Amino acid sequence: MEITTLGVVGAGQMGAGIAQVASARGLSVIMSDVQDEFLERGFAAIEKSLGRMVKKEKISEHDQQAILGRIEGTTSIDDMAKADFVVEAATEQETLKLQIFRDLDEFCKAEVILSSNTSSISITKIAGATKRPGKVIGMHFMNPVPMMKLVEIINGLATTDETYQTTRDLALELGKTPVPANDFPGFVANRILMPMINEAIYALFEGVGKAEDIDQVMKLGMNHPMGPLALADLIGLDTVLAVLEVLKSGLGDDKYRPCPLLRKYVDAGWLGQKTGRGFYIYT
Repeated sequence: MEITTLGVVGAGQMGAGIAQVASARGLSVIMSDVQDEFLERGFAAIEKSLGRMVKKEKISEHDQQAILGRIEGTTSIDDMAKADFVVEAATEQETLKLQIFRDLDEFCKAEVILSSNTSSISITKIAGATKRPGKVIGMHFMNPVPMMKLVEIINGLATTDETYQTTRDLALELGKTPVPANDFPGFVANRILMPMINEAIYALFEGVGKAEDIDQVMKLGMNHPMGPLALADLIGLDTVLAVLEVLKSGLGDDKYRPCPLLRKYVDAGWLGQKTGRGFYIYT
């Protein structure tokens, strides 16, 4: 099936990034969210990202307007009936994702593949909420989507070879590098990344170093482009906590136990860049 229209469920950091990349590659995009306010924020983020590219002369102002013009916003998930392929990029909450996939299964054409950008939740479980488990797959983009090349592709137990190949081909069409991962909690990326971030938070919690010093050690000593605490703020501390809880419950190992300081920050609403405060303060 030819993919000319991509559906993106969720206009947050990840959803907006996926919509931008797909539109920049010439696809029509339907981006949905539950409120107009969230859609407006998503479009503002895309416009800001494209604006930076215009300033760097990577694209023209005409390109910017063309990319924005190919993205349609909606608050009705039933508009996904027009999509040839769907990427779900909602908040990392299992119950929410399962309901979204039930709705997508009802509204989308029978031949349409439904993919999830989940960073940790079982694709097999998500597929089980639908009547098309063979056409459900994980498509885990990295943040920020326009810059990061990797897409983890995760088969559920029932995912067909045809679904995998179509998804892999789409990732390549979007200019990404697809890498397969098996359906375990956290897959590959977050199975490794989240314990590192969590340990950095423990180092801060226990007074081993200040946030900026911990990040500086990892940047200069391990050649990371961004320190783990700054990266956590970029990802969103609520998302970091949610992924660690999936790892802890799914793998049953105390080494994935979220640091109490992380829980405290999330309880306070200090979620990182998106709220203006996390391990750092953003103005």
